[in-house]
Amino acid sequence: MLNRFSKNISYAVLKELSLARKARRNNDVLQEFSHLENAHVLGQNSTYWHTKVHCHMLYWARRNGDHQELRGQLLRVFGALTKTAVGLVPDGNTGGSNVSPFKPLPISALHQQKIIRAKQI
Repeated sequence: MLNRFSKNISYAVLKELSLARKARRNNDVLQEFSHLENAHVLGQNSTYWHTKVHCHMLYWARRNGDHQELRGQLLRVFGALTKTAVGLVPDGNTGGSNVSPFKPLPISALHQQKIIRAKQI
């Protein structure tokens, strides 16, 4: 069962995952990963969405033969499952292995607005 935030942020995360699928169909791997990063920023305060997005990133790494990303995502899937519920999530972190999993990053105004709204509803 999803908590309130998870339900409220669902549309925004699913929209980014849909755009990632569209980019994959167009063979645009960089755009695909960019949408996965957006989905991560939006959903990382939900254990469900946080873990799901890292699984998508893991599959992306496997499909594209990116071994560094694959190793990083294996660790991040475990972290999302075990650390999200206790609040160990750095705001704005894009979720890729090119960024420390502990480093907070700036959040775009649009993403910030969607997150705040999902927390208030």
